[in-house]
Amino acid sequence: MIELVSQERCVSCNMCVRVCPTNVFDEGPTGLPVIARQEDCQTCFICEAYCPVDALYVAPYADPLETPPLQEQLIDSKLLGSWRETIGWGKGRTRLAELDTTPFIDRILPPRKATS
Repeated sequence: MIELVSQERCVSCNMCVRVCPTNVFDEGPTGLPVIARQEDCQTCFICEAYCPVDALYVAPYADPLETPPLQEQLIDSKLLGSWRETIGWGKGRTRLAELDTTPFIDRILPPRKATS
């Protein structure tokens, strides 16, 4: 579930507002997004993946009854924006697809013909 929008990192692009499939965010009065309907979060990580400045944290196993982690804790543990790093989105990161060695395409496509 979405736990944090970093007010310090956010650049007010509102990409999270636009990409959220369950309309969890609203644009706040200052232009920064706010978590308006946290209970609607599907933990899909789309908002965190599309945030260009790693300003969001989606907790994969959040408990609504527990106090959410503080931003400093997330930064110290390198969790703030970590999903983008995991999937390789962002400048200078290795894309997850580059690491994939699954021979999937070879199983579904016919073999290539030799060219002369």
